[in-house]
Amino acid sequence: MFQRPALPLFHPATVIATWFGSGLVKWAPGTWGSLAALPCAGGIVWLGGSTGLWAASVLVFLAGLWASARYVRAQDDDDPGSVVVDEVVGQWVAVLPLSPEPVTYLVAFLAFRFFDILKPWPIGWLDRRLKSPFGIMADDVVAGILAGAVAFAVAVWLLGYSLPWDQAEHAFR
Repeated sequence: MFQRPALPLFHPATVIATWFGSGLVKWAPGTWGSLAALPCAGGIVWLGGSTGLWAASVLVFLAGLWASARYVRAQDDDDPGSVVVDEVVGQWVAVLPLSPEPVTYLVAFLAFRFFDILKPWPIGWLDRRLKSPFGIMADDVVAGILAGAVAFAVAVWLLGYSLPWDQAEHAFR
């Protein structure tokens, strides 16, 4: 059911790269990493708003560069499935334009998994061309950007999500 980590379980690179072990699930580790990212995103938004989530995304991206480099070196694999910190950052990028509501986060999760699994251009191109810790992280950030755009559009047109500038317009009437 669980993979053996490349480094000791409580090594900082293992904790970050596998996002607290969620990437060690043998079946669909990227999906488990994306799911583990959602409550963290909601908590960060609750504590620090979207600015806090943006800052956390940058910090975890940078930590993910280090952790994935260290983990990949120990695993001797360019992009092991157990490294899911990239999915965490990508999922956080996907929810950035949304309010932290279960339905909007579900739409962002589904959109992100769609882009991360199918890897349409430019995601697939990045995944094939950048064989480095930066490449591990970059393709998922791009998948997050595309998923965030799709999730935002779905939230606006299908779910009646109100735009911040719509609220501002009503305030001045």
